[in-house]
Amino acid sequence: MITGKTKLLGVIGHPVEHSLSPLMHNAALECLGLDYAYLPFPIKPDDLPKAIQGFLAIGVTGFNVTIPHKQAIMSCLSAIHPIAKSVGAVNTVLRKDNHWIGTNTDIEGFISPLQTTYRRNWQQTVAVILGNGGASRAVVAGCIQLGCTQVHVIGRNEEKLKEFRNSWDNLPPEVNLQIHKWEEVSRIIYQAHLLVNTTPMGMHPNVDVSPLSAEEMRDLPRGAIAYDLIYNPSPTRFLQLARQQGAIAIDGLEMLVQQGASALRIWLDLEAVPVDIMRQTLRNHLGWR
Repeated sequence: MITGKTKLLGVIGHPVEHSLSPLMHNAALECLGLDYAYLPFPIKPDDLPKAIQGFLAIGVTGFNVTIPHKQAIMSCLSAIHPIAKSVGAVNTVLRKDNHWIGTNTDIEGFISPLQTTYRRNWQQTVAVILGNGGASRAVVAGCIQLGCTQVHVIGRNEEKLKEFRNSWDNLPPEVNLQIHKWEEVSRIIYQAHLLVNTTPMGMHPNVDVSPLSAEEMRDLPRGAIAYDLIYNPSPTRFLQLARQQGAIAIDGLEMLVQQGASALRIWLDLEAVPVDIMRQTLRNHLGWR
């Protein structure tokens, strides 16, 4: 029950009505018995600075950030965690001493299922990432954190690809980050031990679409991990094609859950949050067993 003492958390974006974050966060808060409410806040890009000032005025404890604000929010913050600076994007913001502090939990969310479920020599793992937008930045950082020394990013816009590569100016010396135009995918994919889709291609309602065709996926090595950041539908067409090649498929639901759990720990200053409740709430909502 919301009262005059209820503290506010939320997610900002435009649009944001589709977000599943309120479902899993409110389930977790109820399980913890805390007087908090997590709300979706649709904020247009031009309204971002004044909205964030308004949040400060009404005492919002913290909030998540989604498209299109992950980079624009940085100019509204008093401090930014080094991990968010390295990615160039913020997805979690905490109010501390009446100032906004930004960080990025997408990296932790991305690598969590890889670390907990699959035993790999990540230093010998070649990662191939489809797309060079905001989501791919967290994936590149996650691959580096895992220990991957070869990371290939494939995109459609050559100028944006070059900007993407040039923005990574503090890479560890052992990391080889390369960029490729989309038409080069056929000569890259056979090397992939980890293939990640960061594009929105295949997201509901466009469930019959895949960023790669069956022919392009034909050279994906058997036993490779195919990871789609999309969680609806599951499996996506991309993951279906990957499975046909004998690849291991991971959808984006666990990333969503784990980045959310990490954000809750930051806002509430807790070590343990009910991750299982968050995961099951989303699975129930999506009609998964």
